[in-house]
Amino acid sequence: MSSLLIIEDDELLRDGLSAQLSQVGHRVTAAADGEAAQQLLETNRFDGVVLDLGLPKISGMDLLRWIRKRLPALPVLILTARDGIDDRVQGLNAGADDYLTKPFDMAELQARLGAMLRRSRLPAFGGTLEVPSSMTRRLRVDAKLPQAWLGDEALELTQREWALLSLLVTHAGRVVSREDVLEVWQVVEPGDMAGGSATGVASNALEVYIHRLRRKLADSGLNIRNVRGLGYMLETTQP
Repeated sequence: MSSLLIIEDDELLRDGLSAQLSQVGHRVTAAADGEAAQQLLETNRFDGVVLDLGLPKISGMDLLRWIRKRLPALPVLILTARDGIDDRVQGLNAGADDYLTKPFDMAELQARLGAMLRRSRLPAFGGTLEVPSSMTRRLRVDAKLPQAWLGDEALELTQREWALLSLLVTHAGRVVSREDVLEVWQVVEPGDMAGGSATGVASNALEVYIHRLRRKLADSGLNIRNVRGLGYMLETTQP
């Protein structure tokens, strides 16, 4: 289940989108203008945004630029009547993850949203992921290679441990579900995770990997918390 923000000034379309996306399991919040959306984004955490460009108070394009400065990893799908190539290029260059023009098919919107949200759960490609802690040693995770460090000390990680840790660091302070972990493991080890073994690995072995990572993060100022019924969260412990 994902938390979505729908930003659309057309009341009928906004209500219709909210209802249909809620029916397929998303938690939906809606805003009718750019100013209201900005306030919601400042005070709430969302997994994805559906953004109309023709908004009152703050335009959709200006809001998108603001999102990219304040929330650079937040997935944004533009949903607009502007169907020109220049509009599409401008929206994508401004930082949109996907672009769909009105009128649209609801099934296509749901498919595009699903793909966008799945991509957002994967560890970032390239560079190094970092997370602050209450201790002096920072946790750094290579986003491309199975490597990580606590301060200057390298951690010994298996491929799955690295993928799991990368996912937790990417979404630090947010819950990562078992399904999220399984999707990432399918990417890093597609052959090993193929067929009916995937569910078994997710349900039977995930706790083992969580336990291993907790041991490796001991005295780091970081903790992997079990959020009952939802998944796991990487959080900073009190100094």
